[in-house]
Amino acid sequence: MRIAFCCANTKAEPWLDGFRQALPGVEIDVWQPGAPQADHGVVWAPPQQFLDEQPGLKGIFNIGAGVDALLQLKLPAGATLVRIDDGGMAVQMAEFVTHAVIRHFRKFDVYDKEQSQARWAFQRPRERRDFPVGVMGLGVLGQRVAQALAHFEFPVRGWSRTARQVPGVECFAGAARFDAFLRGTRVLVCLLPLTPDTEGIMNRENLSKLMAGAYVVNVARGAHLVDDDLVALVNSGHVAGAALDVFRTEPLPAAHPFWRHPRITVTPHTSARTLRGESVAQIAGKMLAMERGEPVAGVVDVQRGY
Repeated sequence: MRIAFCCANTKAEPWLDGFRQALPGVEIDVWQPGAPQADHGVVWAPPQQFLDEQPGLKGIFNIGAGVDALLQLKLPAGATLVRIDDGGMAVQMAEFVTHAVIRHFRKFDVYDKEQSQARWAFQRPRERRDFPVGVMGLGVLGQRVAQALAHFEFPVRGWSRTARQVPGVECFAGAARFDAFLRGTRVLVCLLPLTPDTEGIMNRENLSKLMAGAYVVNVARGAHLVDDDLVALVNSGHVAGAALDVFRTEPLPAAHPFWRHPRITVTPHTSARTLRGESVAQIAGKMLAMERGEPVAGVVDVQRGY
């Protein structure tokens, strides 16, 4: 079996060593123009040239959860696109989102500011029943986040485009139930895949439907959010603030207003990083299953975009 490794901004050797250990006898190399035809590709942000020169790929394995960038390219006709199911990201995402929600709910952001002023003052406690958290996107990551929040006894709601059932979570599905989901949500967490249908979904119209004093957490893709609409709603007071980890342009430009807004927290796309060891084991297992003609998890429906 021959594997072509084509991952932008990724140190290749540790990945190559991992695949050689997981798949003894495999031929794996960093792709270069003109390289021999491979059976499978391991990719992150590959150029179109890679896909054009590898028309016989059986599987294209993305080392991250999001495949939106790949879907902008022309894929080989016979290839199956496969995403990481977890790769150690679910627990990291649950940590990040839970921290963001609790930091706002417990007013730890307020205490941070008061420490800088050497001010000793108690903040009035909030009631969890007044803080229903809505999670948009109930895939592997979204379900883990929703259940982590439910563990802390927040009322948790979830919305997805197709119906899901998640223990401890009030689930909504489809366009017909989207408004009801938003109107009963005070903390909105975005974990949706980015598709033409979800781009700009967090716009002025939709964010205005959230409960007054809403809080926004975006850990999916920057293009889900209309930046100017969020800033306007925070300035108006309808949205109390936001924790943002993903942006339309990354790195976030130094002049962007998010950097200096006192009620917006910025982190550099670090909510959940791919863990190499877990990802190699998962991808190797899927390659072997595909070679045996067995079904594999994480196959992307390129028409739906996830």
